[in-house]
Amino acid sequence: MALKSTINKATIHLADMDRNYYDTLQLTIAQHPSENDRRMMIRLMAYILNASENLQFGKGVSDEDEAAIWRINYSEEIELWIELGQLDEKRLKKACNRAQLVKLYCYGSNVDTWWAQSQSKLKQFSKLSIARFSEATALALEQLADRSMEFQVSIQDGQCWLTCAEQTLLIELTDLQHAKP
Repeated sequence: MALKSTINKATIHLADMDRNYYDTLQLTIAQHPSENDRRMMIRLMAYILNASENLQFGKGVSDEDEAAIWRINYSEEIELWIELGQLDEKRLKKACNRAQLVKLYCYGSNVDTWWAQSQSKLKQFSKLSIARFSEATALALEQLADRSMEFQVSIQDGQCWLTCAEQTLLIELTDLQHAKP
């Protein structure tokens, strides 16, 4: 018998002053049996950092023809393709060929090794941006994982602050590569 996804709910009160985007998001996050809490929370943060109309979770983990998160416009064009982890060149090339913009959010203790090995190949993709979550941030996010979550998120001047109950986290990202317009 196949294992079913765990359903998590998140309410996000978002104030993104950098993009002038304000919203209360009611999200349902299907956590695949192979997806750990850390990856699910990184996926949630990637969603929050890119929140916009038409942004949606893809099948990502279970279907390699879909992104972890993506934004598809009314003309069925993929405007934004978001991936997580330390992916190989082949998957990122496919994403860059299908979408107008691709973002990769890396996390984990061996990102430095992966980046050293992949950097020269990935620099050729002009539509690709790569950012890294620090290990401390990823761990702190993982500890907030719950079946029902509520967060206040403020983004201003490139800083992202996430508050959950009495705990406030500075979500730190390091840019490894910027897309070229």
